[in-house]
Amino acid sequence: MEVFEKGTPVKICAPMVRYSKLAFRNLVRLYDCDLAFSPMILADSFYLSQKARDNEFTTNEEDKPLIVQLAANKAEYFSGSAELVSKYCSGVDLNCGCPQRWAWKEGIGACLINNPEFVSDVVKQTKAKISDPDFSVSVKIRIHTDISRTVDLCRQIQAAGADFITVHGRTKDMKGEPVCLEAIKTIKESLTIPVIANGDVKSMNDVENTVAATGVDGVMAARGMLENPAMYAGFDTTPDQCVADWCRLALTTGTPFICFHHHLIYMCQKRISRAERRVFNTLSSTAAVLDYITNVWEIKL
Repeated sequence: MEVFEKGTPVKICAPMVRYSKLAFRNLVRLYDCDLAFSPMILADSFYLSQKARDNEFTTNEEDKPLIVQLAANKAEYFSGSAELVSKYCSGVDLNCGCPQRWAWKEGIGACLINNPEFVSDVVKQTKAKISDPDFSVSVKIRIHTDISRTVDLCRQIQAAGADFITVHGRTKDMKGEPVCLEAIKTIKESLTIPVIANGDVKSMNDVENTVAATGVDGVMAARGMLENPAMYAGFDTTPDQCVADWCRLALTTGTPFICFHHHLIYMCQKRISRAERRVFNTLSSTAAVLDYITNVWEIKL
């Protein structure tokens, strides 16, 4: 991918269920985000149902470069879905990182790090189906307790033809513990394709420290981006202009109210008091939210 050719660490917005949708992807690109992922999409329903495709995937001219992340337990559903979106994005990514129990039961997400043959087959089938050399196929993983197993997995993924790998530096059972940067460093040193570090990136200082500690080609942030979509542009908290930009983009892309409101709740956590947050959280219409932003926060929309 071209973003890996610029010589500086690539700054990426993570795939987040409910949150990393079109308007938010458009927003973070205004603030030095180089690459954005779609939310995780279930490949089976996406491949089999036009209704699912209409509900799960929207894009526009500003939504570039974009990686569509898919969860799959059958290679044909992943490769078929990849073919369907290939004209509208820069690449697809196989989710091998979701740690939730329901995903494990469905045979998707983090359980796939224990099935390197399947993951490799998904990559091979997809690369064979889509001939465009600029279209990327990547994989996002969690680590094993025994890091040598993760290195073996990543080497097989690389051999299958993957263009890059994103490593969330926690095992599937870890929650709030610090990410294992040493594990990410070991994986980076074991591969020749680009490696992205994911986890505990909430500021540009975290970006710099992660790159320095691991040597990775880029970083991916999730919660840090929700709380401050302008993080990659060097802002410590969400600036007023970013709030205004979010309102504009959310309204012009038809973002549902709950999503519009929830993003603002995240974005403004550090700028308002607990009492004010309680008031803001109870607002129940777009008009009420816009009025509050204009008259209480005194942000010009």
